[in-house]
Amino acid sequence: MHRVMLVDDEEIILQGLMKVFPWKEYDCQVVGTATDGLEGLRLIRATRPHIVLTDIRMPNMDGLQMVAAVQSEFPHIQVAVLTAFRDFDYAQQAIRLGVCRYLLKPSRMDDLKEAFAHMTQALQGAPMEVQEELDSGGQSEAGNFVARAALQFIRQHYTEHISLGDVADSVYVSQWHLSKLINNHLGQSFFDILNGFRIEKAKKLLADPALKVHEIAEAVGYGDVAHFSKNFKKLTGISPMEYRGSWKG
Repeated sequence: MHRVMLVDDEEIILQGLMKVFPWKEYDCQVVGTATDGLEGLRLIRATRPHIVLTDIRMPNMDGLQMVAAVQSEFPHIQVAVLTAFRDFDYAQQAIRLGVCRYLLKPSRMDDLKEAFAHMTQALQGAPMEVQEELDSGGQSEAGNFVARAALQFIRQHYTEHISLGDVADSVYVSQWHLSKLINNHLGQSFFDILNGFRIEKAKKLLADPALKVHEIAEAVGYGDVAHFSKNFKKLTGISPMEYRGSWKG
């Protein structure tokens, strides 16, 4: 029996699907429903469904983020989208993330049946219990999507005292999983990326003689000047003061 998760912010859609769709004909059983992406992601991790049918525009979490998180962690889960959002670029992105069907509301029953026939057939011969640790997940477009979203968060918040956990929370995956995705898709560790942004900004600030080194260290997110100086020299080969001196010629 294939476990199915339904995610839609319209309760009437969820109830209608549960009552009207012939689940038994496709050897399927609905094991949970959610009305937003965050709750959907939590239940997916808890119940490990084989199939997810989800809306794409929901409160609390962008639908593409949920799909990316699911597909990067559980690449064998079959995901279909059922949405009223008619945007071709959005649909293309969803398909690149691994969505097998992009259905528009109101959808015909025949379209839903074809989608479930396709997904259940795809599951034949695949492991019924999906493990979180799957190498193929880290190589997927979904994994790249999550890594790029993490990079964007770091770029926006590098001057703050952020941790890998903060970044993982922003993209809705575990710290361990995000660390793997960042290394696989960006070719650097979280700390290398974070320090890279901070030191590049520091180099620009050092051009201003009115700013003290400890002020610059604090401005780019370091808790103390010694840590800042150590990382600065590691990346540039010289100390902050030596770098500043080079500006004077």
